[in-house]
Amino acid sequence: MKTKAKAFAPATIANVSCGFDVFGLAIDAPGDEVEISLNDSGSVRMKAIFGDEGRLPMDASQNTAGVAVIEFLKSIGKNSGAQITLHKKLPLGSGMGSSAASAVAAVVAINHLFDEPLSREQLLPFAMEAERIACGSAHADNVAPSLFGGLTLIRTNNPLDVISIPTPDDLTCVLVHPHIEVKTRDARQVLKQTIPLKDGITQWANTAALVAGMMKQDYALIGRSLVDVVVEPMRALLIPGFDRIKSKAITSGALGCGISGSGPTIFCLCEGMANANRAGKSIQEEFETMNLRSEIFISHVNKKGAYIID
Repeated sequence: MKTKAKAFAPATIANVSCGFDVFGLAIDAPGDEVEISLNDSGSVRMKAIFGDEGRLPMDASQNTAGVAVIEFLKSIGKNSGAQITLHKKLPLGSGMGSSAASAVAAVVAINHLFDEPLSREQLLPFAMEAERIACGSAHADNVAPSLFGGLTLIRTNNPLDVISIPTPDDLTCVLVHPHIEVKTRDARQVLKQTIPLKDGITQWANTAALVAGMMKQDYALIGRSLVDVVVEPMRALLIPGFDRIKSKAITSGALGCGISGSGPTIFCLCEGMANANRAGKSIQEEFETMNLRSEIFISHVNKKGAYIID
């Protein structure tokens, strides 16, 4: 049996504007890497964490990578020991699924070490349980696309029902991460518990239309559907200059623009790399006018999801 494995799990765009808590989209990079080595200690331990500036817990029961491995071993009835090394390539509190990527990479690596006893679908609940540690709820809008790749729809959490939605080949993603932090818990606290019926109708229509646009490869329909009237208006207040940035991005070639997950990262969907480069540059320029540094990531949709690094 193998005793060491390393896995990569990609960043994700949760919500994708109109699909709050139900849509997630995987990108190519960045992502987290997790190395796991088995031993006979009977316990799961974090050996090292790189790239987090000492902010993440070294207690495996409080770390999303550790929790995913603990839950996996419990499920298959193994009392093996494991040491975990986490390479954080995703900024914390960025809205790009940082905690989810760690959990997904860990569970893919440990499953590989035991010769893949469980399917990707069976691994998902362990990564979801890890998310509970990070943000208080076992949601799947980041872990599902990171694990499976592509655009995923979480129809229900209980029973778990995840649907893969095809995306156009030239659909390109832009993520611009300003150097500010928005905690997921804080971003949830600004949300209202009820919404007007007219807003619900608008949101349902856009959610359905976005699925149709993806499946028909209709870029114009995708763009018209990337409208969030429920969550974005409140979370936009947490991101400096958001409305102006969004307008500039669309003028520069984006089909649509919104907040990735709980923010502060801003995402765009574009047709082709040329439009993506222009839209991304326009967002960075706006942040620069506010003396905010930012990082930009541009890629096609990642249709592969997490994978083992040889």
